[in-house]
Amino acid sequence: MTSNRPYLLRAIYDWISDNGLTPYVLVDAAKPGVKVPAHVVKNGQVVLNLAMRAVGNLDLGNDRIAFQARFSGVSQSIVIPVQAVLALYAQENGQGMMFPADENDALPSNGPEAADEANEANETPPNVGGDDDRPKRGAPHLRVVK
Repeated sequence: MTSNRPYLLRAIYDWISDNGLTPYVLVDAAKPGVKVPAHVVKNGQVVLNLAMRAVGNLDLGNDRIAFQARFSGVSQSIVIPVQAVLALYAQENGQGMMFPADENDALPSNGPEAADEANEANETPPNVGGDDDRPKRGAPHLRVVK
């Protein structure tokens, strides 16, 4: 089956816009295919305003989000593969959706056995020493609303 991510992105975008709020997208700028101005990238991520008044020619496609936007008065062509989208949320209240890393993109297409072998090959041994070299993450920007 195809990924449900582009369908969810379009639905959340419409929901935010229909409620008169401003849709913002959080993008992993390190993913292949992301085309954004380098000066707007902070810590490998970028937050972009997707409101109709802020962008031109918005295309929420199945494989990418593309649009025209102005940065420092200069029009730029922006391309974001849907796999690079980390979150889509309303700027005013933070409501929206976070998206996990899409693990299916990295799996080989030779069937389940090949995928299992790839997962086993990519496993790292558990950290027994207690030192965790992974970077510490801050609190998420979105909040759960019940």
